[in-house]
Amino acid sequence: MTERLSARSRRGLAGGLGALVVVEVALGLVFSALAGWGWQQMLDGFVVTNGLMGVTFGLCGAVIAWHRPSNPIGWLFIADGIGHATTTLGGPLAPVLADAGAPVSAQRLVVTIALLAWPWSIGLFLPLALLLFPTGRPLSPRWRWVSLGIIVTAPLFVIEMGGSGEPISPGLPNGYLAIPSYADLQPLWTATEIRNLVAILLAISCLVIRFRRADEIGRRQLLWLLLASVIALLFVTPWGLIAGTPIFVLLAIPLIPIAVAVAVVRHQLLDIRLVVSRALTWGLLTLVAIGSYAGLAAILGSLIPSRVGRPAAVTVLVALIIAPILPRLQQLVDRALYGDRHDPARIASRVGEQLSAGLPGVVAAIRSGLHFPYTALTIDDEIIASDGIPPENVVPLELQYGGTSVAQLLIGVRSGESRLSTMDRDVLALVAVPLAVAVHATRLSSELQSSREKLVAAREEERRRIRRDLHDGLGPTLTGVAFTADAAANLIETDTNKARDLLSTLRTDTRTAIADVRRLVDDLRPPALDELGLVGALQQRADQLAFRADGATIQVEVAADGLPALPAALEVAAYRIATEALTNVVRHSRATSAVLALRCGNDFEVEVTDDGPPNGAWRPGVGLHAMRERAAELGGAFEAGPTPTGGLVRARFPLGNPTESALR
Repeated sequence: MTERLSARSRRGLAGGLGALVVVEVALGLVFSALAGWGWQQMLDGFVVTNGLMGVTFGLCGAVIAWHRPSNPIGWLFIADGIGHATTTLGGPLAPVLADAGAPVSAQRLVVTIALLAWPWSIGLFLPLALLLFPTGRPLSPRWRWVSLGIIVTAPLFVIEMGGSGEPISPGLPNGYLAIPSYADLQPLWTATEIRNLVAILLAISCLVIRFRRADEIGRRQLLWLLLASVIALLFVTPWGLIAGTPIFVLLAIPLIPIAVAVAVVRHQLLDIRLVVSRALTWGLLTLVAIGSYAGLAAILGSLIPSRVGRPAAVTVLVALIIAPILPRLQQLVDRALYGDRHDPARIASRVGEQLSAGLPGVVAAIRSGLHFPYTALTIDDEIIASDGIPPENVVPLELQYGGTSVAQLLIGVRSGESRLSTMDRDVLALVAVPLAVAVHATRLSSELQSSREKLVAAREEERRRIRRDLHDGLGPTLTGVAFTADAAANLIETDTNKARDLLSTLRTDTRTAIADVRRLVDDLRPPALDELGLVGALQQRADQLAFRADGATIQVEVAADGLPALPAALEVAAYRIATEALTNVVRHSRATSAVLALRCGNDFEVEVTDDGPPNGAWRPGVGLHAMRERAAELGGAFEAGPTPTGGLVRARFPLGNPTESALR
């Protein structure tokens, strides 16, 4: 409860101080009118610039303090706004008091306050706020000493501005802090100006370090300030370097508090990267144009005596210099913000180089090449490879191979963007093709490894079964045969009848052993295939299936012409699938005829059709699963189900593939 009251009271204070700034600026405009100042005099007297700075810093600070009461940046901006607003009020108030015949002490007090109010904003509040941006805390314990140094040395700039002894307007008295020997302290004032420059440079260095260490949200916030700083620098630099520059260029400074307020409260607003890209490009181009103009003017001043032709020559030369520079500058800035988006071939080359290293390297290459905050590759909703930290907005892109989705590429949207641009999608579409092929190849490799493991496991299980059958069945039978033969041999002369009984037992055990051997052989490979061939064996089996389960007759036809020699494994698979399909027709359908067709072209095809009436969708059972697995083991395709004319079972096997060659 206490914390809620504290937050509410701080918000009330922020709103009250923001209103105070507005009131001060409004009164400053009123007193400017009472003093008879026109627009130009208000502009020359810094009423307009200080007023606008006061309102923007004060209101933006109030917004920040309202939404983030614990962040000191808002309160520093409020103090900055109060300083500028107080000067806006004091500047025209002093001449109004002088015209009204107010006491000199009152005039001097107002002049002193007007002179001392705004320097705190420039010397203390603004650089300190930049040092703490955007979190409100120093970057590290070492930077606390920098903040302390700025706080301790800030009064020097205030004394420099307040002790100059120059009246703010003609006919007004000096302030109370006017220093008589002000000119003798020029080295101190020079050091103060250097101190201001160092403070700003330290703040900029701190922002650069924060940008390099920040996450995507932090970088998005810093880009807002960078944009405002570039624009303000473009306007303020000529005012400080070129004499005669209009004072209204200072009106660009209020962009800084606006940008800071947006960065702290609504950093996700707009595509800040695109705006910064264009601003940086035109900012750098402006600096190049100014430098080129100044340099060429100095050089051509000694070469072209005519004042009429000199500006034209300078303008033409500057245009010739800027024309080839602009595309290059835009390319450099865009590469810093968007990576190699304008060079899809470079991205594709990076991806191609990483394909041999594996999917994690490809994902990392895409992220670094396009400066995305996050990229990931998912297969069946499982993340296979990822790089970066997932942002709030992640866009999935389907990777397709042969018209089938094989994976998803997850792209984290850049800071300040709400979606992927058309250019980003074009580049990703280019790299999606080799990436989909790589994913498909990886999946095939995984499936191949899994198939090899299953084959090895099946082979070992089959060996175990045969060993068990030999050990538990055939082995004891043959051992008994040997013992019986020995016993019969021992009794053949002494007990003929007993020997005859043993020989009868020996005959029975031998036949049992032969039956076990035949059973084992039949399990390994149907003997009919070796005796009759595939077509003959199937014809034999078809002749045996002449009656349905209900006793009705069924005509089974085998159609096979010109079959080439087939691998042993393919013959077994075709025989098993065909006999199982015919058995199902006899058992489960009410067909009167069935056709078993064997065809061989580019593929080897086994097809069983019947004329049974449709009885709904087939429910997969052990037989259908076994047929499907036999087809899949040899890389074939299998389909089964009802048709308008009856039942259909079809298996198709590729010919001339590596598997078949190995089976031969």
